[in-house]
Amino acid sequence: MEIIQPKVLKGFRDFLPESEIHRSLLIEKLTTAFRSYGFVPIDTPVLEYSEILLRKSDGETEKQVFRFEDNGKRDVAMRFDLTVPFARFIALHKEELYFPFKRYHIAKVWRGEKPQAGRYREFVQCDFDMVGSDSASSDYEILSLMKTALETIGVKNFTIRINHRGIFNAFLAKLGVSDKSEDILRIVDKLAKIGEDEVKNQLKDFCTGGEKPSDKIAEEILTFIAGSDSFENTLDLMKKLTGANEEAQENSAEKKAFDSIIRLKEIRAMMEASGIQNTFVLDPSITRGLDYYTGLVYETFLNDLPSIGSVCSGGRYDNLAGLYMKDKISGVGSSIGLDRLIAALEQLGMIDEKGSFLDVEIFCLDSDLTIHYQSVASKLRNAGVAVEVFPEVKKMNQQYSVTEKKAVKWGILIKVEDAENNVLTLKNLKTREQFEKISIEQAIKIIKN
Repeated sequence: MEIIQPKVLKGFRDFLPESEIHRSLLIEKLTTAFRSYGFVPIDTPVLEYSEILLRKSDGETEKQVFRFEDNGKRDVAMRFDLTVPFARFIALHKEELYFPFKRYHIAKVWRGEKPQAGRYREFVQCDFDMVGSDSASSDYEILSLMKTALETIGVKNFTIRINHRGIFNAFLAKLGVSDKSEDILRIVDKLAKIGEDEVKNQLKDFCTGGEKPSDKIAEEILTFIAGSDSFENTLDLMKKLTGANEEAQENSAEKKAFDSIIRLKEIRAMMEASGIQNTFVLDPSITRGLDYYTGLVYETFLNDLPSIGSVCSGGRYDNLAGLYMKDKISGVGSSIGLDRLIAALEQLGMIDEKGSFLDVEIFCLDSDLTIHYQSVASKLRNAGVAVEVFPEVKKMNQQYSVTEKKAVKWGILIKVEDAENNVLTLKNLKTREQFEKISIEQAIKIIKN
């Protein structure tokens, strides 16, 4: 029989224990953070009807989706994010839920984009959303949770850049190019990747409207997204360039801009009251390419490794669920790209080696003592210590070698006479320090301390 060569598709990966352990531990910490804010878990299918996922998307998104016809001749696709399935979930289960509803969802998604550093075709997203409330408080709570979640997993030096789509849309309306807003937003979203000159060139192709030439409109957009030197000054610049006015006609661009600026001021006040304002920067160039965002938008960058891109992004998407039902339900949320974040932490040397979840390895010195070894292990587990017994007698250097690969800190050695006297030797496998002839209770105390 011909042997099939074992291989993995490009952009997909196997995870060895040390890698999967890191992911599992980070997910556990993130889960604790989400729950501390009152969020609850949900899950959705990997496959959705293509019309569900792609009803409101741009051509670029469609190119990235894994889409096919199943055995039942149904047009299906694999989820490319967790937000669109969540909108479908809300529409389908509206009567079973309570509002505001706060959910987190940690699961794999798939995108057929070109693999590169920190970007894969299969990856884990960690989403957390609040739907049923269009308030500054809900916007702030998501931002606060972003900061808490990242700090919980050991990320400290980062900046969350925020903006408001409503202000940008009002500015484009004033320029007379609101009908091109989705294209312009996607171009501006590429600023960090392609640079200011290329953004300007691409804007010229779309900025036709009003009385100004396209190059002039492109320059004004670049002035707007450049912002200013502080949160307050950037807000003032936005107010000036949009003509924001509280007394303007309802639903006018000027009135919408004013209301959006007020929203940002309220969020900023909450940040200052909580002492977290230094983590956040008002950046008018943050637009988020996905067209379902309607209000606040944000991206998170590691200050020590900005080239990796945003590791936590999101925004308000008031009209997303409206694709699947008549009732309008406001929503705001964020997503942590876990695999990209792990790649960044590895580059920064912030992930410690951990080859298992074990605290202790009980070495097998005598096969006749196996029952005793398992009895000791049981007592250790009952005390909250993670432990395993080496399953058979082998040379000690072989047992040490296997244990070292698991990165286990403590080893227990028990000889026949030790078993008879109900004592043991506890060894720190990193420092080589030994505690001889001690009781199980003493060993537990040392391990836990």
